[in-house]
Amino acid sequence: MQKPGEILEQIQRIASNVQNKVGDAIRNSPAQEIEKNVRAMMSQGFQKMDLVTREEFELQSRVLSKTREKLEALEAKVAALEKS
Repeated sequence: MQKPGEILEQIQRIASNVQNKVGDAIRNSPAQEIEKNVRAMMSQGFQKMDLVTREEFELQSRVLSKTREKLEALEAKVAALEKS
């Protein structure tokens, strides 16, 4: 008869082997290749669409906001000069 410690060791070994085999199966599965190919196709499609990154969009939004503020200030000055 096996001791409880030996049984636990066997169970741990079996679980570890199963985990390794499942990991290998996932790494070698065609799903990973499909995902890689889809990402590559989407990346090419996005490049053709002439899109900008979120960072570039945020930067241009800030520049536009500052420009709008300066324009409003200049319009106020022109209006004040026209009243004079």
